[in-house]
Amino acid sequence: MAQGEPSEPHSIEDVVEGLEDLAEHERTIRVADVLDQFGTRSFAPVMLVLSLLEISPIGVIPGVPTFLALCVAIVAAQLLFGRDHIWLPGWIAERSVSSEKLEKATGKLDKPARKLDGLAKSRLTPLARGPALKVAAGIIIVLCLMVPPLEVLPWASAAPMIAVAIISLAIMVRDGLAMLGAWIVSAGAVGLFVYWYCFTDNASGSLLSL
Repeated sequence: MAQGEPSEPHSIEDVVEGLEDLAEHERTIRVADVLDQFGTRSFAPVMLVLSLLEISPIGVIPGVPTFLALCVAIVAAQLLFGRDHIWLPGWIAERSVSSEKLEKATGKLDKPARKLDGLAKSRLTPLARGPALKVAAGIIIVLCLMVPPLEVLPWASAAPMIAVAIISLAIMVRDGLAMLGAWIVSAGAVGLFVYWYCFTDNASGSLLSL
């Protein structure tokens, strides 16, 4: 476990550096170690960590996208209902990944992290705090529910988790403009998902009737 008191990150680069620190000090990294690293009161950073892992090379491992989406949904639900710290079931907290896989994942995230951090800034702050956080938490839960059925398509499950990452970053830096943009993208993603799901279901039904 990484040494020192947990400090809340203020950028994606801070999050990536925190993950790199974990990978440097541990042979295997548990979900509980991530909570220890970023603090159990840091809802947005923890959701950002988990969503970044899903869109990294770790996310191609079968079952991992659904597991990470479940973790994010549990954290978001606690944010929605106003808990003051994060709780995860023991069977989730003890799940782990090797430091080698985590290092590979964070290596792929360094460059995108710097670019996204350069775009994020404090603006339209009412959309990124207070009651807006509950709206954001609800949207995140909906996005997480999209992940399991999308996991059957290569990289498709990364789409909703990218939106989760943007929302989480917006909360961290109080960027209401980014939050608004993420909400719009999320609405479009949900609409496309519903269309895709209904279309493929109808198509399957047509094939079965032949």
